[in-house]
Amino acid sequence: MFTFPILAVRKVIDRGIADAAANGGFRNPYYGTRPGEGERPGLWLVGDEGVYILSNGKLAEGARALVAYSEQCHPVGNPDWWDYKRRHFGGDDGIEFIDAEQLIPLFDRNLRCTHLNVQLTETEVSLSLIAR
Repeated sequence: MFTFPILAVRKVIDRGIADAAANGGFRNPYYGTRPGEGERPGLWLVGDEGVYILSNGKLAEGARALVAYSEQCHPVGNPDWWDYKRRHFGGDDGIEFIDAEQLIPLFDRNLRCTHLNVQLTETEVSLSLIAR
């Protein structure tokens, strides 16, 4: 399971939308292997050097996407991040698109919740909210 503050998730989505408006749309998270898929407001859940969410709007030359690391899997400050990533995301790098249309209504219905939990299985991505 990977946990992200809802405020950070909202900022990543908003940044992707702003970048898309300024730069001509959304990036394809699958490097063109699945044309049109994931090219809408949302975010990318990325397993790489840690596990993080990434804004998905097209970027201006030299600009960087907004990133928010999961609480469990940040390579700075968590010495066990690699083992945790391998156990809950897998050893290979990967990316999953999560649509803003799934997230925003979930957040708006549960205003007392503070964090998003993302759990991965071989076949699905499960989302849940918690209050801290």
